[in-house]
Amino acid sequence: MNASSSDASRPVGDLLREWRRHRRLSQLDLASGAEISTRHLSFVESGRSQPSRDMILHLAEYLNVPLRERNSLLIAAGFAAVFKERALDDPALAVARQTIDLLLKGLEPYPALAVDRYWQLVASNQAVLRLMAGVAAELLQPPINVLRLSLHPAGLAPRIRNLAQWRAHLLHRLRQQIDASHDPQLIALLRELQALPAPPDTSPETASALAIAVPMQLEVDGGVLSMLSTTTVFGSPVDITLADLALEAFVPADAKTAELLRAMAMPNP
Repeated sequence: MNASSSDASRPVGDLLREWRRHRRLSQLDLASGAEISTRHLSFVESGRSQPSRDMILHLAEYLNVPLRERNSLLIAAGFAAVFKERALDDPALAVARQTIDLLLKGLEPYPALAVDRYWQLVASNQAVLRLMAGVAAELLQPPINVLRLSLHPAGLAPRIRNLAQWRAHLLHRLRQQIDASHDPQLIALLRELQALPAPPDTSPETASALAIAVPMQLEVDGGVLSMLSTTTVFGSPVDITLADLALEAFVPADAKTAELLRAMAMPNP
């Protein structure tokens, strides 16, 4: 469930009930887990009792509500938002941005990038740029969506040897993200990606069976790169921008790929 301007006009009890149902919990489940009485939770959801600021944050923590949506819950109850959202170039996030840049650079010659919650490119290292050769210019106009870039026929898709498997893997990850947030923008992105041309042997079962370690096999000058993706997120962030960020690194799945990536990073003679 995503934050929206209409949330502030809705009772906080309604929003909490939606999050509880989205997490597939009964009132008894949530009350027991959050260590409050079922009666009190029922009164909060029905609007018969107004929850305190601390109670809202307590329930949101147990329900694993994203920080952005926790602000919506607070505002709906008449409280001020707690979690700030600042641009990554804000001086207050300078240390975080420096950390991201150091991590991306340190992963060279392996491709690595940072994306926001909508899979829009925030930063990348030079290895990523080297893989974008031949991608249509319109797909490289900011904001660059890396899922669209990967699966679009004018993007990397024609060079991905195992496109059916890789596509299923990415869509599986996106569905998991939607299940956690119910974000309408992510739902729209999923529909867009599903409408793109797909290999005839795409199977919904492909991703669920191999979601932990699916290589992307990408054709480049000199051979085929076989790379596994790893994801890193900030631990316990208190800023919405940082909570939304994820670092995606692509590491070699075999020695040949490692050698080829090192060769691609060498300056031309």
